[in-house]
Amino acid sequence: MRNRRKDAMRRAPGTLEAEVLTVLWSAEEPLTPADVQARLEDDLAYTTVVTILTRLHDKGVATREKHGRSFRYHAIDDEAGLAARKMTKVLDGEPDRGSVLARFVTQLSETDEAVLRALLRGEAGS
Repeated sequence: MRNRRKDAMRRAPGTLEAEVLTVLWSAEEPLTPADVQARLEDDLAYTTVVTILTRLHDKGVATREKHGRSFRYHAIDDEAGLAARKMTKVLDGEPDRGSVLARFVTQLSETDEAVLRALLRGEAGS
């Protein structure tokens, strides 16, 4: 029999990484794992925080610098930058980028299409 309480407490994949990224985004300086742990709403073990930060570094989403016997971490991009990196990664994996971009553009809302057109004309900022 499955433990329903434990299943209810499980998070969706990527939830912890998103929570840690939110902490990194809100920081003005690089943070140690202990700093991140203290700023998280969840009561996560230090080793869990270190594992998440290491994964974010390995994925190229966060940088780290040596700080004593530990590291200090900083997010490379903000939320918009991270989304753009993900989109670029998807495009990089496709053999026909033009077709993917064309399909993407045809599925945009009118508002998003107008924003994209303005960006391409150099009329709008991010």
